[in-house]
Amino acid sequence: MTGATALPYRSNVGAALFSRAGKILVARRADLGPDAAYQWQLPQGGIDGDEDPAAAVLRELDEEIGTNAVEVLGEIPEWLSYDFPPDVVAKFGARHRGQRQRWFALRFLGTDDMIRLDAHAHPEFDEWRWTELSSIPALAVPFKRPIYERLARDFARFAKTDGA
Repeated sequence: MTGATALPYRSNVGAALFSRAGKILVARRADLGPDAAYQWQLPQGGIDGDEDPAAAVLRELDEEIGTNAVEVLGEIPEWLSYDFPPDVVAKFGARHRGQRQRWFALRFLGTDDMIRLDAHAHPEFDEWRWTELSSIPALAVPFKRPIYERLARDFARFAKTDGA
């Protein structure tokens, strides 16, 4: 292996957060600016050391959207991975070739006012909205799109409403 392919993957978790109405939360990255292409994504973040992925997803939700008032509905049991394009590898100082992720489907148990993007000192996102699960692949940056397509398929059953 040479170059980026010799680098390890960063262990990461992702959250497909569903409202009671069956919509999924997407958030706009604060560091890209409002005119950037592919600025919307699902909450995700790194796993600390030997942290359990289920604990990491709750921590990441609290850090990124200010709440973890959720219940876990399901998960994709295997690690999903993607490689960063060369410019992204360079941006991160060539420490990782991409990310390997465990994805969780969760139901939000709170009210919209409990979602606080400014709950921590360095917000990752500057805006959020509920949207249709089927729309997320088109929102994803191209190198993440296959994962978002998988989420749209595997988590479709959680997009159904609970009558609320």
